[in-house]
Amino acid sequence: MTHYIALIHKEPDSGYGVSFPDVPGVTAVADTLDEALHEAGIALGFAFEDWQGERPAPRTLDELRSNREFLDWSSDAVVAAVAPTEQLPQAA
Repeated sequence: MTHYIALIHKEPDSGYGVSFPDVPGVTAVADTLDEALHEAGIALGFAFEDWQGERPAPRTLDELRSNREFLDWSSDAVVAAVAPTEQLPQAA
């Protein structure tokens, strides 16, 4: 199972925001950390359903830590690994 590094940010008086350095534009927001991680997996899975071309290759945490932009972006974030959640068909 492929995991993508996620950055989780939380500002006072706001929800938890999740973003992915290797999948720009895919984000998730929720009221709790558990919900945010769950929603992040769903957001990745949904984005990859219609992805044009090859999926972006996830970098390792060590690779990301050698990137100055990642270090700046992650300085006040929780770093997690999130796998895309496959969407199940809706029952009729």
